[in-house]
Amino acid sequence: MSAPNDIVMRAEGVGKRYRLGVTDRRQFIDEFKAFTYKLRGKADPTRSLDAMGSQRIGEDFWALRDVSFEVRHGEVLGIIGRNGAGKSTLLKLLSRITQPTEGVISMRGKVSSLLEVGTGFHPELSGRDNIYLNGAILGMRKTEVDAKLNDIISFSGIEHHIDTPVKRYSSGMRVRLGFAVAAHLEPEVLIVDEVLSVGDADFQRKSMGKMKDSANSGRTVLFVSHNMTAMRSLCSRVIWLENGRVRMQGPTEEVVAAYLGNNSSSATEKTWGEEDAPGSEVGRLRHVRVAPASGGELFLWEDAIDVEITFEKLVDEPVYLVIWVYNSDNMEIVNTNIRESLSEADTLISGTHVAVCQFPSHLFNSGDLILSIGMAHNGRMSFKLDNVVSFTVVEPPRTGTWHGRRQGMLQLQLPWKVR
Repeated sequence: MSAPNDIVMRAEGVGKRYRLGVTDRRQFIDEFKAFTYKLRGKADPTRSLDAMGSQRIGEDFWALRDVSFEVRHGEVLGIIGRNGAGKSTLLKLLSRITQPTEGVISMRGKVSSLLEVGTGFHPELSGRDNIYLNGAILGMRKTEVDAKLNDIISFSGIEHHIDTPVKRYSSGMRVRLGFAVAAHLEPEVLIVDEVLSVGDADFQRKSMGKMKDSANSGRTVLFVSHNMTAMRSLCSRVIWLENGRVRMQGPTEEVVAAYLGNNSSSATEKTWGEEDAPGSEVGRLRHVRVAPASGGELFLWEDAIDVEITFEKLVDEPVYLVIWVYNSDNMEIVNTNIRESLSEADTLISGTHVAVCQFPSHLFNSGDLILSIGMAHNGRMSFKLDNVVSFTVVEPPRTGTWHGRRQGMLQLQLPWKVR
C-alpha cells in the first residue's frame, strides 16, 4: 500500500456540465445583436450550438459525471474510450484549463500538457521564443531552459524553422515542437492527448521512447490514445471512460481486454464467445487480430501488416474467408479472398482453423483503416461483418521541409528508372 504522500493527483466525484447552445456573452454588441434579432423573430446569432439529439438548447449536458481516481508518483496512467466519452474534457480539467462543475481535483507538482495542436504557443513568436515562454509558464529559470534548448530543438526535428513565427508552422510541426517542449522541460506530471498521431512514424517512435524514459525516471504520465498496443506497452493502469463516467479502471491488460471486447470499431483485436460468435450456418468467427508483422508498437508504412482470423468451419463444402479494407471515409481500398492463394482451402475439414493474411509493406497511405470480415460459400456471400477491427498507419519518415499528408488511398513504393 502506497503512502498518502505518494499520491500526486486525486479526482473525487468530478463532473463537468455544459449548457447546450448557451454562450457566455460579455460584450454589449453580443447582447444588442441577440435583442435585435429577437425583435425581428430570428434566431439568436450568438448561439453556437443547435439542439443535440433529444436535448434542446439551454438543457444541461454532462460531459463528465462522478469521476474518481488517484494517480501515484511515477505511474503511467492510460485513459481510453470512444470518441465523445469525455477523455479530452477530463484532461482539460486535470490541466486546469477549465474548472469542474462538481467534485474536487487536487494535484501537486508542475504539470505540462499537450492536448491540442499549438496549445500554449503564441502565434507571433518564433519557435525558440515559445520554448522560453513555456518554460516560464512552468516556473523554470532561463538558465534551466538554456540547458535543455538544444535537446528540445534537435528532438523536434524542425531546426531550420525554429526562428520562424509559429503561425507559419504546419500542424505536424506544432505537435513536434509542443511534445519536445513538454517532455524535455521535466515537469512532475506529463499529460499527453492523442495529438501524437499527427507526427510521422519516426517522430512517434521517438515520442514513445521519450514517454518510456519519463516513466522510468519516476515522472508521472497521463496518456490518452486509441492505440491499444501503445497502451499495453506504456501503461501500468488504465481508466476506461464511457458516456462521461468511469466504466472500469484497473491493470492495463484487464481493462484493455474488456474494452476491446466491447468496442470493435476502435479495436485492433476482437474475440467472441460461444454464445455471441457471428456467422452463419457455414461458419463462425471466433477471433480477429490485426498487428504489425514486426511485432512493434506502431503500424508503420514500411512494415507489413498481419490479419489473423480464428474461425469455425461448420460444413464439409469449401468455405472462403474474405477481408475488406476501408478508409475513414468508408471507401473500399482493397479486398482479398483466401481462395486467391490457398488452394488447400477446398479441402479444409470442419472444425476450428487459424488463417493469417499479410498485407505487404509500403502499401497503405497514412490514416485510419477499418477491416470487415466475411465468408463465402457456393459462389455467394454467406455473411459479412462490418467494422470488425481497425488500425492507424502513421506517416513514414520524411526528408525536407514539407510535412503534409500525401494524397491517395495507397502509398505504393514503385520502381523508377531514368534513361
